[in-house]
Amino acid sequence: MHPVITLLFVSTAAAAQLTGNEKIPIISQDQEVNFDGSYRLSYETGNGIAAQEQGVLKNAGNPDAEVEEVQGSFQYTAPDGSPVALQYVANENGFQPQGSHLPVAPTPPPIPPAIQKALEWIAAHPEPPESSRRF
Repeated sequence: MHPVITLLFVSTAAAAQLTGNEKIPIISQDQEVNFDGSYRLSYETGNGIAAQEQGVLKNAGNPDAEVEEVQGSFQYTAPDGSPVALQYVANENGFQPQGSHLPVAPTPPPIPPAIQKALEWIAAHPEPPESSRRF
């Protein structure tokens, strides 16, 4: 149905790390699918997995701007015992996850002074349009 929902169920199933024929109870589960395409779902299991998600069609009826937006989160306990929580948004800007366990890009080094001076000069002296160039 929705790629994000599939990702959610696959990731939480993998996170459970079941070792055999264990039966984990579903503590709560809720689903709502509306005629306009919007939906909500949530569940919580007996081993600490919890997930929720909602989606809506933005700009419905406008084929050039129509896009689905999905927001959600899930949490579980990793095999080492640490809690894992992830929040996400998926829309026209792609999948945007947030979580304390995700890697963070390093801070880039400062721009060297000579390069900064050159960039400032270029910004202050833009090229003339092609129609006014002389050869």
